[in-house]
Amino acid sequence: MQDGRLRIATYNVEWFNALFDDAGRPWDDDQPSARHNTTRAEQLGALGIVFTAMDADAVLVVEAPDTGSRRSSVTALESFAHLFGLRARRAVTGFASDSEQELTLLFDPDHLRAVHDPQGAPVGRHGSADAPRFDGTFRYDLNADISPEVIRFSKPPLELALTTATGRRLRLIGVHAKSKAPHGAKGAEATRLSIENRRKQLAQCIWLRQRVEGHLAAGDSLIVLGDFNDGPGIDEYEKLFGHSGVEIVLGVDVPPERRMYDPHAAMALTGRMGLSPTTARFWLAPQKRYFEALLDFIMLSPDLVATAPEWRIWHPWNDPACLATPELHAALLQASDHFPVTVDLVADSGARPPA
Repeated sequence: MQDGRLRIATYNVEWFNALFDDAGRPWDDDQPSARHNTTRAEQLGALGIVFTAMDADAVLVVEAPDTGSRRSSVTALESFAHLFGLRARRAVTGFASDSEQELTLLFDPDHLRAVHDPQGAPVGRHGSADAPRFDGTFRYDLNADISPEVIRFSKPPLELALTTATGRRLRLIGVHAKSKAPHGAKGAEATRLSIENRRKQLAQCIWLRQRVEGHLAAGDSLIVLGDFNDGPGIDEYEKLFGHSGVEIVLGVDVPPERRMYDPHAAMALTGRMGLSPTTARFWLAPQKRYFEALLDFIMLSPDLVATAPEWRIWHPWNDPACLATPELHAALLQASDHFPVTVDLVADSGARPPA
């Protein structure tokens, strides 16, 4: 926390899990990392540079190390923070995912308390259409065919209650929504899978929007952040369904007092002169070139927007400070295929949070 402002970040770290052994110790060696043409020590060092430069009070790590019978996302990230002397050195996670990628928050315990605090009814496999708990099942009829789809999160959103040092309370929902890419499919099969995956992603975002509505109705200060694998204008199927999932979570069709806000999403929605920020950079082998996309967002509730927050995408080419700092510029390109997004909020300073 600097100058009375609280910095919150989201950062999707590609293959973070592959940088740790089963005890959560970092692999700081010259063996290849899972990231192309990079050693584990190189990727780990690059991540240390990026996290240190961000100097955030809290970082939602998307694709955080695995939690399972032998591994702990919390242990791995706290070991990472200790290795690089980060002040965001305490970790908290939520419901484990079905993959080796978790949603875990690293935070500075001197300025914040963060507690996993899931909302909604625990409905299990039976499901509910009324904003059930995120480790359960959501039923929603996307096709208007009187046969609701049954939706689960492979990576359940992370719901946290945050308390600042002076007692200010915030709600945080960390998100990693399902990708729409039909890997390996071609022709009509690829189209079918793309539409099916789009339906699932939209249903997840409708589920998220229901939770957002509940928090806004309760007057909560809310932050929704993470990788949505989606955004305004990202593919042709948006026209088929009317809105992107990001627009659904933002609430673009509801009154202003019930809308979430992210300035980068707003720019993409406006689409003036084709200008849009980006947060991820991918190599596409068939085209033999890199492509960029806006996938990562930090959405704020109206009360937080009213405090004049400052957003930033730590893009190695498009952010002047990142471009002008050679070590950071190189680290951002080496660390992951996504770039961090931060927001600086007005926050009180003072005593430590309650234990």
